[in-house]
Amino acid sequence: MSYDVEETVTEHRALRLRLATTAHFDSLVATFETTVPALSDEEALTQLTPDWAAFVRGLEWESPSGFVRTATWRPSDLLQHAGSRSRSVVWTIVHHAIAARLHRIEPATIRDTHLRIQAHTTAQPGTVLTLDVPSAQLRSFGTNKITQGGAELDRALGDLLEDLGLPRPSALRR
Repeated sequence: MSYDVEETVTEHRALRLRLATTAHFDSLVATFETTVPALSDEEALTQLTPDWAAFVRGLEWESPSGFVRTATWRPSDLLQHAGSRSRSVVWTIVHHAIAARLHRIEPATIRDTHLRIQAHTTAQPGTVLTLDVPSAQLRSFGTNKITQGGAELDRALGDLLEDLGLPRPSALRR
């Protein structure tokens, strides 16, 4: 069986943000994982009431930034066996209120509303955080409401970084 396909290629700009901080890796990871509680989709479905707004208010009570962690990956646990000395953790986080609104406008936005953040060590003391600026990818949809949602995600992400004790990056200014 084969299917007909209409192919569309859209070039978009990505902005990668690298924050080298003096924060100790273990401390930053612990603070992040406390500030952004884990909530898998399966767990969210068990907590979900018929009232979406009440569900979102409950999330914001648990996480003032509005973000929850949907996945945590520690690649250095495996890669140390390949000789890597850097410790690393990658989180996938989502702001369900913003993601749901953008998904209603264009379902394809969901790929860009689930944000990945990596923390890793280097030879220098401290920790490096790496993430993409959400609005850069979402702007490529060419829809004003989606672009506005991307700016909201930028602000929420900047708020989260401030909650972690880091200064708000210029790329995430209000």
